[in-house]
Amino acid sequence: MPFNRLPCWLFAAALALLLCIASAPAEERTDFSVVVLPDTQFYSQTYPDTYVTQTQWIKDRVKADNIKFVIHLGDIVQNYNNVEAEWKAADRAHQILDGVVPYSIVPGNHDMEYVNKKLLRDTRLYNKYFPPARFEKYPWYGGHMGDTNDSNYCFFEAMGMKFLVLSLEYAPRDQTLEWADKIVASNPECRVIVATHCYMRPNGRDTQCGQSYGLADNSGQDIWEKFVRKHADIFLVVSGHVLGVGTQTSTNDAGRPVHETLVDYQGMPNGGDGWLRTLRFVPAENKIYVKAYSPLLNKYNEHADHAFTLDYQMKPVAVDHK
Repeated sequence: MPFNRLPCWLFAAALALLLCIASAPAEERTDFSVVVLPDTQFYSQTYPDTYVTQTQWIKDRVKADNIKFVIHLGDIVQNYNNVEAEWKAADRAHQILDGVVPYSIVPGNHDMEYVNKKLLRDTRLYNKYFPPARFEKYPWYGGHMGDTNDSNYCFFEAMGMKFLVLSLEYAPRDQTLEWADKIVASNPECRVIVATHCYMRPNGRDTQCGQSYGLADNSGQDIWEKFVRKHADIFLVVSGHVLGVGTQTSTNDAGRPVHETLVDYQGMPNGGDGWLRTLRFVPAENKIYVKAYSPLLNKYNEHADHAFTLDYQMKPVAVDHK
C-alpha cells in the first residue's frame, strides 16, 4: 500500500510514536571526565601530528565521555627559545580545544629560558602563545597571578559540584603559594585540583624541582608542606616532569585524603606514542577511575600503574542528628 494511502489511524499512531521519541528526555549522566595531557614536548618538537591527534580525540569525545575539563601538565615544548616552530605546533593543537572544552595550561622547565645551567623565569614565548587574553573571553577562566599566565586558575561544574583547577608555575615561589592560598580561601564552595609541572616522583614527592635547575624555590615536598596540606578542599594534585607514573594518598591537616599523582609518557617510543590520562568521576560510587589511553595507537594500558581507582567522597554524607 502506498504511504500516502495509509489509514489515518495508523499514520496518526506512527506520528505520535515519533513525537514521543523525539521529546523523550535525554538519559541522565552518572559520570563525567577530566583529561590530563602530560609533557608534550617531543610532540611539539618532532611529532606535531601526534599532539593534534590527542586534542582532536578529546574534542571528538567531549560529549560521549562528558569531558568537563582538560589539564596540561607543562613542558609544552622541548626547546624554549631555539625553535618557535615548536610553540606554533602546540598552538595548532590547542586551537582544536578552544571554545570546545575548558582547559588549563602551565609552563614546565622546558618552557622557560635556560642559560648557564640555570632556569630564568622568562616565559615570553609561553605567554605569547598562551597569554591570559587567550582565555579571558571564557567564563570558566578565573584569572592569573601578576601579568603572566604562568600561574592561573579555572573553574568547571559537574553534576552539582563546583571545581577549581589551580595551575602553579614551575618550582613555585613563596609569593606564588601565598597567592594560591588566597585563591583557594576565596572559593570555599569549590573542590580543588592542583596542577604543577614538578611535584611527584614515582616513589614520592620531588625534593629537587628548583635546585636541579639553579632555582632556590619550592619543590613538591615544599608545596605539600606550605600549601596543599593546609587546605581541606584540595583532593588531587597532578604533575609530570619525571619519566613514569606514581601515585600516593596522603592525609591533609583536616584529616581528608589527598591523591598526589605523577604521569609522564615522554620516555615511550615516538615521544610518548600519544598516551594521555583520563579521570572518570562516578559520584554514585565515590570513585575516580583512572586510565591511560593512546588515540594514536587506539588502545588502553591495562597495567595496574596506569589503570586504577581512587576513592573520593562526592555523595553527600548523611548526618546523624540524634
